Amino acid sequence: MSEHAETPADIPPYRYTAAMANAVEAQWQDYWQEHGTFHAPNPVGPLADPSHPRSGAPKQFVLDMFPYPSGAGLHVGHPLGFIGTDVFARFQRMAGFNVLHTMGFDSFGLPAEQYAVQTGTHPRVTTERNVERYRAQLRMLGLGHDDRRSVATTDVEFYRWTQWIFLQVFNSWFDAEQGRARPIAELVEKLAAEDPTWAGKSETERRAIINDHRLAYVSEAPVNWCPGLGTVLANEEVTSDGRSERGNFPVFKRNLKQWMMRITAYGDRLIDDLDTLDWPEAIKLMQKNWIGRSTGAHIAFPVADHASAEPIRVFTTRPDTVYGATYMVVAPEHELVDGIVPASWPEGTHAVWTGGHDTPAQAVAAYRAQAAAKTDVERQADAKVKTGVFTGAYAVNPVNGARIPVFIADYVLAGYGTGAIMAVPGQDERDWEFAEVFELPIIRTVQPSAGFDGKAYTGEGPAINSGMLDGLGIAEAKEKIIAWLEAEGHGQGATTYRLRDWLFSRQRYWGEPFPIVYGTDGQAIALPESMLPLELPEVADFSPKTFDPDDASSSPETPLSRAKEWVEVELDLGDGPKTYIRETNTMPQWAGSCWYQLRYLDPANEQAFVDPANEAYWVGPQAPGDSGGVDLYVGGVEHAVLHLLYARFWHKVLFDLGHVSSFEPYHRLFNQGYIQAYAYTDERGAYVPAEEVAEEQPSVFTWHGEKVNREYGKMGKSLKNVVTPDEMVERYGADTFRVYEMSMGPLEVSRPWDTRAVVGSYRFLQRVWRTMIDEETGAVTVVDTAASDDLRRLLHRTIAGVREDMAALRFNTAVAKLIELTNAVTKAGATPREIAEPLVLMLAPVAPHIAEELWRKLGHDASLTFADFPVADPALLTADLVTYPVQVNGKVRGRIEVAADAAEDEVRAAALAAVTDSLSGKDPKKVIVIPGRLVSVVA
Repeated sequence: MSEHAETPADIPPYRYTAAMANAVEAQWQDYWQEHGTFHAPNPVGPLADPSHPRSGAPKQFVLDMFPYPSGAGLHVGHPLGFIGTDVFARFQRMAGFNVLHTMGFDSFGLPAEQYAVQTGTHPRVTTERNVERYRAQLRMLGLGHDDRRSVATTDVEFYRWTQWIFLQVFNSWFDAEQGRARPIAELVEKLAAEDPTWAGKSETERRAIINDHRLAYVSEAPVNWCPGLGTVLANEEVTSDGRSERGNFPVFKRNLKQWMMRITAYGDRLIDDLDTLDWPEAIKLMQKNWIGRSTGAHIAFPVADHASAEPIRVFTTRPDTVYGATYMVVAPEHELVDGIVPASWPEGTHAVWTGGHDTPAQAVAAYRAQAAAKTDVERQADAKVKTGVFTGAYAVNPVNGARIPVFIADYVLAGYGTGAIMAVPGQDERDWEFAEVFELPIIRTVQPSAGFDGKAYTGEGPAINSGMLDGLGIAEAKEKIIAWLEAEGHGQGATTYRLRDWLFSRQRYWGEPFPIVYGTDGQAIALPESMLPLELPEVADFSPKTFDPDDASSSPETPLSRAKEWVEVELDLGDGPKTYIRETNTMPQWAGSCWYQLRYLDPANEQAFVDPANEAYWVGPQAPGDSGGVDLYVGGVEHAVLHLLYARFWHKVLFDLGHVSSFEPYHRLFNQGYIQAYAYTDERGAYVPAEEVAEEQPSVFTWHGEKVNREYGKMGKSLKNVVTPDEMVERYGADTFRVYEMSMGPLEVSRPWDTRAVVGSYRFLQRVWRTMIDEETGAVTVVDTAASDDLRRLLHRTIAGVREDMAALRFNTAVAKLIELTNAVTKAGATPREIAEPLVLMLAPVAPHIAEELWRKLGHDASLTFADFPVADPALLTADLVTYPVQVNGKVRGRIEVAADAAEDEVRAAALAAVTDSLSGKDPKKVIVIPGRLVSVVA
């Protein structure tokens, strides 16, 4: 890095250095802020601006998955996507679009609450301090955001509308016949018209019935209860060994009263509408798998010798295999188990089925205790080791009357499907393994393909051992058995989903309060919109009550429940002042992130969460059948399921109720890769500072002379390999940092950070500067003479390539083309203006500060933000022509003109066509092409 070896006296006064870059960048960042350069005009409202150069232009809404503002700030891995969207947004502005690009903060969350518990600092203080730190870093990087539109989910004026949207969901029901949400008022009208007893029901009875239909409802739901933390955890917060990710405390399954969202009602639309989206296929597949739509049949298996018992109901995607059901398995917690267990083992019970217990009741109790000690995650992870016990009861297979034993086993979960399965070991590997362990019969119902010598057969083939279905293919057999089950009253065709309703409660302080109170009857009552926002009260203790980590019987006590003056409140909800109890859970962090992009459209609107005209302009459908939504959404693949699924659900409810015109929130999705880093450990396994490690020879690394080991992964303080954008900007300037991150590789691919490689981007920008500025005097050296034909052709090929690359988010190849052009300009000597100005404009999206400075020095008064991006001249995109003499047996017999980049086969064909007469019908023995020089034909 020779530029760092130079002394200040050696450096020309007008060289592009880090010091100059930092000064120029600060000046242009001030300019952009003072002039509101990146303000995007709305059609109506306070952000409308008819005089704006892009007012009424075609729009582009470019969106980042907004970050959580942690106290650590950004490291160099975080801005990769942010810079990518900024480059794309700047390009689109120059291409003529009105571009909305801003950045908000997903600022509710556990870290700030934990810090508050530890220090007594209010979470709002910590959060707002962190937000300001992030904003300063984002400004430092030159990101062109419309700062008027920035929001944080913790802003009271923002979460007022989160609460309002919750009320829209709460005050809606899903009409299965119409396949959409409708207002609860329409349900009340429907019930009053259809139920003759409705008029005679009390208000409490009516409210209970209505609440059971709402899209947001209270339910006794199985949850992950962590006494050691005093809160319920989402599935993703529980480790594979059934402990809390934070604190490593035991987690127990408990049925607790929780708020739920009826997302399952939207299962079909959430799958089917994926076809309208421009998303990576892998992400669509992840969403489909999470929703898990399955078509098949519900089948009822009567319990033998228990005429009064409810039948065991199963759902199967393969009803055609029912003849091969040789046993059943129900979840240990299944509600039917207690009613079917006999007093003693039936005669002939196989010893391996009993688990060594004297009675079925003892066996069931012992196995239940064993299963209760595991989480659902553990039960599924341990499913390879088949355990279970016979209940002592038999079921009757409805298609052939066979008595089949009923087992309980922990690999069947009560909360999944019906909590029971019919086991067909001949066609299911898991069932085969269980049958082997417990020595149960195995009957194949599908003829295996020729040569198959495995165990369970899961492929295609004709039905066998299946009575009326024998000989039919799988599809035909399914259709026939479903018709028979329905006709005989033993079942019905059905569609089921892996997706479960969304658990929407958290026992925490730092979250949105529910706009809900409870009356004396215990039913949930919505606050009127006039009472929003419902603000969080001040509390002295931010932590939920914790319990002995092993006290599974404990129950949550939330921080809000201790704010007695806030919890017990007198309100007039239309029938006079009464005392109510507020909901003391808070919403999950997901709530604000479900809709934040809509608030960006109209952040100053106090009358609505977004004006319909602004919504229609920015995210409304652009053509019939178009989903509408954000034009480009960039973020990490870790949000492939939950955030995107929850946001799509809320958006569809808003669409059904007429609040938005788009039926999907994000039309185009792009997942950026990650910047990862090398870390180094000494012989003790302790991490050493990565920046102090030297590579003595290929793949040999040392730290202070001691050999160290290299590993590859994420950045982290504990790994001593964090590099911050602040230090990179100080050492090289923001533009160099931006160019390096964009040129490291394709945006969607993860790549390792290498601080030493940043200098290449730094030198590139120095070369661009030198092509136009004299380093000794600071004078502009651009000339008005014409460029050479070769340079002009290269320029227009570069313009065409960079435009295409920018639109496709191929920023690394765009930078490579700009480097090629810059190198050619450097070799050409003086830089013609017809080359300099397009070069600056093409550089602007990636390195905006140096581009603005050069544009100003080239004589332009205004910012280049809205300058037209260069357009290639088609006439200059054709390749140069080369003339080949064509020899036949050593004598020139013709000449051909072909493109300089023509393939050898093309040159050979043209040459032979030109000397046909000279060959006199003979086939050539050899044709030799010497690229760019001649073609020799030996006849």
